[in-house]
Amino acid sequence: MKRLRRSRGFTLVEVLVALVVMAILAALAWQGLDGVLRAREGSREVIDRTVRLATVLTQWEQDLQALFDTEVDGVPAIAFDGQTLRITRRAEGGVALVAWSVRGGLWQRWVGPTSVRVGDLQQVWLRSQQLLGNEAAQTLLLDGASQWQIYFHRGGQWSNAQSTGNLVRAPAPVASAASGAGGLAGAALREALPDAVRLVITVREQTLTRDIALGPAGS
Repeated sequence: MKRLRRSRGFTLVEVLVALVVMAILAALAWQGLDGVLRAREGSREVIDRTVRLATVLTQWEQDLQALFDTEVDGVPAIAFDGQTLRITRRAEGGVALVAWSVRGGLWQRWVGPTSVRVGDLQQVWLRSQQLLGNEAAQTLLLDGASQWQIYFHRGGQWSNAQSTGNLVRAPAPVASAASGAGGLAGAALREALPDAVRLVITVREQTLTRDIALGPAGS
């Protein structure tokens, strides 16, 4: 009679080897999945920042193209002090002062209340020189902004916005029933407005340059 052969099971060593191989395969699979998820998350972040930057630049262009020279004493239509660019622009019902600034790595935009009288606009201008960056009206545009510089285009060439431009005689103010004696009035001399504005800003170690021509509204 033939004796039945006893079935042979796995030895402990074989089981341990199989477990190690499975663990290695699982680790490799997890690393691949983690890489895919990280790449997707990174791509999403890049897309979000690109869309955000495009929105910010659109607002930048709108502010500049809506620039309005009120010719008010002590309130230039556009001025840059190295940290903040101030612009007087048309707004519904009057004129608004907009302040773009880079401080502490944050690119921000502040909009003052709409003004229809000289004194009000002058007060808003003074207030804009005391901004700390934490005001409720401040809007955070982008973080990671390390530095920026503004250039004005005058007379066919670009120059630092902090350089003094040519002085021109402002036209005589025209009184109207809407403005009255306290309305936005003119000054004898003012700095000539630039033809265009160049923005150079570094955001997360990438330098962006954008030129915007000022429209007829700036004159």
